[in-house]
Amino acid sequence: MTTMSTNGVHARATSVAEPRLTALERVSSGPEPSAPERREIMRFACGTLNENWYVAATSNELRRGKPLGVTILEEGIVLFRDAEGRATALIDRCLHRNAALSKGDVFDGCIGCPYHGWTYDGSGQLVTVPSEGPERFARPGLRVERFPVVEQDGLVWVYMGTPERALETQPFRLPHADERGWRSYMMLTRFDGDVTDLVENFMDVPHTAFVHAGWFRKATNAKRAEATVQRTRDAVHVEYFQPDDSIGFTKWLMNPDGKPMTHTDRFFMPNVTRVDYMWGERRGFVITSQITPITPDQAIVYTAITFRFGVFNAIARLLLPAYTRAVIQQDVRIMAVQTKNLARFGTRRFHGTEADAIHRAIESLRAYAAAGEVGPEPEPMSTRICFWM
Repeated sequence: MTTMSTNGVHARATSVAEPRLTALERVSSGPEPSAPERREIMRFACGTLNENWYVAATSNELRRGKPLGVTILEEGIVLFRDAEGRATALIDRCLHRNAALSKGDVFDGCIGCPYHGWTYDGSGQLVTVPSEGPERFARPGLRVERFPVVEQDGLVWVYMGTPERALETQPFRLPHADERGWRSYMMLTRFDGDVTDLVENFMDVPHTAFVHAGWFRKATNAKRAEATVQRTRDAVHVEYFQPDDSIGFTKWLMNPDGKPMTHTDRFFMPNVTRVDYMWGERRGFVITSQITPITPDQAIVYTAITFRFGVFNAIARLLLPAYTRAVIQQDVRIMAVQTKNLARFGTRRFHGTEADAIHRAIESLRAYAAAGEVGPEPEPMSTRICFWM
């Protein structure tokens, strides 16, 4: 059992579960599903990376009366809302002839297979077999696999590991959720790339002068910077020291007071990054990216843009989406370039600099989990690095 992260989320619980887990406890109650069929897919070949919560959809995507098919760690899952409106996740395969339940219908809080109408309730229990006639009960004990689900902060989370372990962890909480003065919006983006590579891109500063030239920084205006890199058992925290740094956009909006910028980057196992830019106490801009792996080299990224610009909040809500979408698409393109070339050469022969200490800290945590947490665990460490950006 691991310790809590620095922000108290996405870590093994060492005390009584917090009140926000009530929904999880309610959804997880009832008869347990049958043991999953182990197959050669990411879900069963990723060490302990499956013993975590992954975003499956936004709350707005999951409408009453409509099934939603998603893929996480190469596992097909159907989402729907039960009779009480709670988010439910079942394996996307009917017991009868293996048709996709996500292509069926939702009625009375149940989901019916589009092929022969076999119907399942929110617990995965088979409740109706139309060919048996109205007087016959469905075969008792037959059920499809059900996944623990939590819905919070406008996101639907699914636990991909052993159901009994779901209560040991908590889905990541969005920064400043429901805090006065802060506003946010969510962006969904499909990326090519391994989760580790994507995390490193989202946490990487030197690439911004090239991939985002003119939007963030310029290669012709490089400056020496320092940063501290701290690795815990389940997180990496980076703090930058370059008070005159900036990220472009409009100074009058982000920093009209001329305050020095405070920049911190954080990674939380197994797949979440948080980038904070703060200008004093009055203004801030936070980018939180939660990466849901679909296949070994494809993912959907749920990016929350959270900001506090005082009286300019309404203007920021109008201007920021186009800006952040343009920047994200630049990352989409460069990650497609890297992913294609990694597949082309078939091996990873990375050579690093001092700036890559951040990457090495992230890789050590994910590699340890991917190996099933066998062997020496990466020890907590802290170092200070210098580089140009």
